Amino acid sequence: MRIAIDCDEAGLPLKPVLADHLRAQGVAVTDLNYQQDHPVDYPDVGYHLARRVAAGEFDRGILICGTGLGMAMIANKVPGVWAGTCHDTFSAERLKKSNDANVLTLGARVIGPELAKTIVTAWVQSEFAGGGSTAKVQRLRELERTECGRA
Repeated sequence: MRIAIDCDEAGLPLKPVLADHLRAQGVAVTDLNYQQDHPVDYPDVGYHLARRVAAGEFDRGILICGTGLGMAMIANKVPGVWAGTCHDTFSAERLKKSNDANVLTLGARVIGPELAKTIVTAWVQSEFAGGGSTAKVQRLRELERTECGRA
């Protein structure tokens, strides 16, 4: 699994903690570090990562800002990206198992590093379960194609 990770200034302390945590589990993590070369706010950071996930360069992405909410909003503007904010492990599991989300967003001002690690682990170890969620996820994709003009 190839995961991209990035953040705005609020997520700077948490990003390396999560990247190291995932690497210790054998996950291939790329820190995009977009703001290092671009003086930008979270919309540009989130959009950059989301476009790369949508293009298939990465299987999944993790975005960190103050609450996780702004990053989810911008990531979800990119067709082919399905992002959600999680602040607990149950939601992180369901984000993937029920909704097949490919981007997880986190709030560095909402959760601490240890909880963030467990959330990320729960999401990474989860796979789409299908079953009763399949038709709902297919409908989400269909509506996205209709709204965004993607075939």
